[in-house]
Amino acid sequence: MKFLITGGLGFMGSNMIRYVLNTYQDCSILNLDKMTYAANPKNLKDVSNNSRYRFMKGDVADEDLIEKVFGEFDPDIVLNYAAESHVDRSIMDPKAFLVTAALGTYTLLEATRAYKTPRFIQISTDEVFGSIEQGSFTETSCFEPNSPYSAAKAGGDLLCRAYIKTYNLPIIVTHSCNFIGPYQYPEKVIPLFITNLLEGKKVPLYGDGKNVREWIYTEDHCRAIDALMQKGVVGEVYNIGTGQEIQNIDLTKKILTLLGKGEEMIEPVKDRPAHDRRYSIDSSKLRALGWKSEYSLDQALEKTIKWYQTHEDWWKPLKSGEYLEYYNTQYQRQ
Repeated sequence: MKFLITGGLGFMGSNMIRYVLNTYQDCSILNLDKMTYAANPKNLKDVSNNSRYRFMKGDVADEDLIEKVFGEFDPDIVLNYAAESHVDRSIMDPKAFLVTAALGTYTLLEATRAYKTPRFIQISTDEVFGSIEQGSFTETSCFEPNSPYSAAKAGGDLLCRAYIKTYNLPIIVTHSCNFIGPYQYPEKVIPLFITNLLEGKKVPLYGDGKNVREWIYTEDHCRAIDALMQKGVVGEVYNIGTGQEIQNIDLTKKILTLLGKGEEMIEPVKDRPAHDRRYSIDSSKLRALGWKSEYSLDQALEKTIKWYQTHEDWWKPLKSGEYLEYYNTQYQRQ
């Protein structure tokens, strides 16, 4: 089986590539990545010499390149992880997010249609649904994105729906809760807080810290995508969630406890514009296929903290002057 995995040098894409190589011994993978700031060749250093793996630098929105990739590689399945993924950055530069998530998805879908690719799986987010005070979003809930990031992702997801309905393309769309695990760029809340504390720095907590998020460990998400490759119904949408919801303040306290730090290390900062209060998704449709999460949030946090403790050579170079300057932008500080 030939996999085209876009965005494969990022956090989730690289974890999925490693998972596929370990799970499917007869597979070959083409990893197409634009190599933006969050793409890191070190993420796949351990598989770079694998004969079943190939990397190509390129933009999913480049129509000529994508046509060449499909024509030469002829994938059996496309896993579209390509995305600019940090909400804060989308507030500062919306266009980059729109180009990758919407135009890039369109370009991939057109190639999928032209080359009759057997399967396309869209990796998306629960943020397209917006915020919910009570209950949980289902696969048929309306989109109400509140950030440029989630609006761009919603655009790509709606294009998938249109290509399913109009062209009968074999697409599966997924909406996942928040990820936790190794190789996550240290601008996201969990790796940022872990690495800050390892450096003796405080952690910047938005607002009152009562925003609620649901979390899934990387390995559980990889197994969910695998389950959909095997049992998912084309043309359908599946939520990927664990039901493990927690307020940001309580998540922060867990990290502090695991690292032996006190609450004086919390630095309240001005809240993010249009910061969604709560995400929650109903993943019973996926669970009906036999999938379930194996890692509790506590287990995921312990494994993730241990990884960052033992991989300073991976994350320390990323926390450069530019990175620190970004996190001191005026709108975030009180």
